Amino acid sequence: MSPRARTARQLAEHFEVSIRTVERDLDALLQAGVPIYATRGPGGGYVLDKTHTLPPVNFTPEEATALAVALARPGASPFAGALRSAVRKVVGVMPPADAEKARRLAGRVRLFPHDNDSRTSTAQTVEEAILASLVIEIDYEDREGATTSRAVEPMALVAGTGDQWYLVAHCRMRDDQRVFRLDRILGARATGESAPERDEPTFEGVPHGARVLSLLE
Repeated sequence: MSPRARTARQLAEHFEVSIRTVERDLDALLQAGVPIYATRGPGGGYVLDKTHTLPPVNFTPEEATALAVALARPGASPFAGALRSAVRKVVGVMPPADAEKARRLAGRVRLFPHDNDSRTSTAQTVEEAILASLVIEIDYEDREGATTSRAVEPMALVAGTGDQWYLVAHCRMRDDQRVFRLDRILGARATGESAPERDEPTFEGVPHGARVLSLLE
């Protein structure tokens, strides 16, 4: 739907379904809290609140290519898969001519293979735990080479220098906040347990005294 009103008949013809199906689906959306309302009279119909519609994506071919190059080597980032998916979505909604130009431009850029280009199951488990606020069990190797298994409550991810990433988490074994290098997490297992609410992380222990920035600031 768009800010311009559409009748149930118009929607049914567009999506090639029955009017009854459209009305049923609209009712389901209303029950789910989607802000749809109906207007009466000539030109009336169903309308989605303008504040819940998305503006057009206006990436230029050069901007799309720059984004692809920047995200093509996510290194040890646990969001590597999501980064590549984001680039495909950006290109997918561009006008066909611009998308083709972006593909041609990107085709002129080549990257050497990198050891950290592969996505591990450990990184995926950490990503899912961060997004869903879930407790995970990790096997962690410290700087002396000793390995311990412990349950942690993920709190934040910090990108350090180079390809290094750090997981800031509440360690239940130490009953305190700890910082774990992702490349030293030898294994990670989801527990399905929701992590309790805790204070914001202090980021103490993050190497190099990094000033931690929010991505959306």
